[in-house]
Amino acid sequence: MRNFNSILVANRGEIAVRVIKSAKSLGYRTIAVYSEADAAALHVRMADEAVLIGPAPVQQSYLDMAKILAAAKEAGAEAIHPGYGFLSENAEFARACEAAGIVFIGPSAEAIDLMGNKAAAKRRMIAAKVPCVPGYEDPDQSDDTLINAAKEIGFPIMVKAAAGGGGRGMRLVHEEKNLAGALASARSEALNAFGSDELILEKAIIEPRHVEVQVFADSHGNVIHLGERDCSVQRRHQKVVEEAPCPIMTPELREKMGAAAVEAARSINYRGAGTVEFLLDAGNNFYFLEMNTRLQVEHPVTELVTGIDLVSLQIKVAQGEPLGMAQKDVALQGHAIEVRLYAEDTTQDFLPCTGRISRWQATEGEGIRFDVGIDAGQEISPFYDPMIAKVIAYGESREIARHRLIEALKNTVLFGLTTNRGFLIDILNEETFARGEATTAFIGELFDENRLAAKVPSDAEMAMAAVLFYQVERDKAASSALFASDQLMDWSSGGELLTRYVFAAGDGKTDVTVSPRREGGYKVMVGDTPLVVDVMGRSENKAQLTVDGNRRRVHYDVPSEGVLELTDDGKTLRFANEIAVPLSAAGAAGSGQVIAPMHGTLLDVFVKAGDTVEVGTRLAVLEAMKMQHDILAEVSGVVQNVIATAASQVSVDDLLFEIEASE
Repeated sequence: MRNFNSILVANRGEIAVRVIKSAKSLGYRTIAVYSEADAAALHVRMADEAVLIGPAPVQQSYLDMAKILAAAKEAGAEAIHPGYGFLSENAEFARACEAAGIVFIGPSAEAIDLMGNKAAAKRRMIAAKVPCVPGYEDPDQSDDTLINAAKEIGFPIMVKAAAGGGGRGMRLVHEEKNLAGALASARSEALNAFGSDELILEKAIIEPRHVEVQVFADSHGNVIHLGERDCSVQRRHQKVVEEAPCPIMTPELREKMGAAAVEAARSINYRGAGTVEFLLDAGNNFYFLEMNTRLQVEHPVTELVTGIDLVSLQIKVAQGEPLGMAQKDVALQGHAIEVRLYAEDTTQDFLPCTGRISRWQATEGEGIRFDVGIDAGQEISPFYDPMIAKVIAYGESREIARHRLIEALKNTVLFGLTTNRGFLIDILNEETFARGEATTAFIGELFDENRLAAKVPSDAEMAMAAVLFYQVERDKAASSALFASDQLMDWSSGGELLTRYVFAAGDGKTDVTVSPRREGGYKVMVGDTPLVVDVMGRSENKAQLTVDGNRRRVHYDVPSEGVLELTDDGKTLRFANEIAVPLSAAGAAGSGQVIAPMHGTLLDVFVKAGDTVEVGTRLAVLEAMKMQHDILAEVSGVVQNVIATAASQVSVDDLLFEIEASE
């Protein structure tokens, strides 16, 4: 294996930043690659050198193997770290690196090939006597064969794409009558996501835990595991919260699962970092799910409980060195929990969001770690995954880690984007999670539409927003006035000074007036409710207020004229003063005009002019931020105009359909 002194990171965002940090700490020269959309990104600024590889779409930049290899040649890179996602599990790319004389920091192409296909991987694991879920993984892909196999296995059945992961191409089927439709939709999604429509079937293990084991192997035959991670808190088969160790793990069970994971890696002559994923049922029986032949998103929790830098160990193994440790040397101490902070709207079926980050400041504190690739002022584009940061907390106990993570999320300054922060805090506060009892059914059972619905701001929150609005506008006016005395602030010679705001609240609007009091503070009328608000202290984006004597600490931002964002106890609310910023009626819900919810590609359009539709009719499917989203009719009526066409690129707020609503 060839020695190297320079590493190109073939990725972006937080994982690129993470790899560059470890590589630089070891003395390696680092090279970043970037698309036109990422020219000002943090990973580009951190690296010793950076090479532009193309336009924003991933197919023309981060997934273009030829451009990545050309960038490596241009920069003189001797090794490539792929991070996760993109080309990290692409066997063809691993081979291309080898052919170009560049070290691929990862497993062999043969191992990637084998474990990248769920059907082939499962057949190999069965041969290695690793416990597997009963199912069907043979080459015959006809509907008749799959339906007959499902009958033999017994419902409920999981339909899975043989290639890829992340919950795409996966369907849970409870009854035979729904299987044919599930096969068709899973094939379509898998083909679009992974370029293969091959499927496997598995007996559905109801409400299991998702537990994965971190393995590491070198080129000298040494294979060890670094303990397990519990990744049971998932939404649509995508991980939301991960922790190490698993809350219900016993030493005996860890030894058995660890031995199975090590055998899985050894059976394919694995090298480097990998993860063997299992389902764990209520009886502590575990079944092989898949193997990820790369570094996992959730690797920081393992680093915190083992004290081992996994990226540094990857580089060491790629240099041909032995692991330098045996299984007996691995000790787990304390507990770590990680959450994935996404730019997404939990009130709109977790629709990914784009926009500019107007303010960003990660919380600092004992046991707190942020893995990020963002900065204030950065645009979150529609071209990439909507995860903007990983927030991790470590503690001597699980409860300490949980409390630290909640406080870290609450006290982080993040404005300009809609995120899932409040949802994450709710998960961590939920009793089932606090007791360590969450299974893969946790989110589906406890977070229904009503719980995820947009929160109506309280009278106190509207009062605080109005006072902050007032002070920001007052200070702005004072800064442009000549010879304005601070003593004249909030004073009027014409009697009571009233400033009016109108905020949306639930399905209606609320009038809020702010009036300075002679004795200090403000009298605020929220509708007919009087409140007294005192500003105890205010900086550019933090404020300490009292509302009727109750002290509140908040973060706030004014990203644009007439708009204020307020974070109170981890909940972010957006207040638009409708007097200053009247809302456009065009494209509003129920208008009959259907607009694109975000930038993306229309994969298919299902209606034509003249069709009659009902509320909820599927009009089109949009692919954006690596996921597919259904566009539904919001009114019943007749389609008058179809602007959208399949395979076309659309931008947020583009008009797609016009429907004449029926009476």
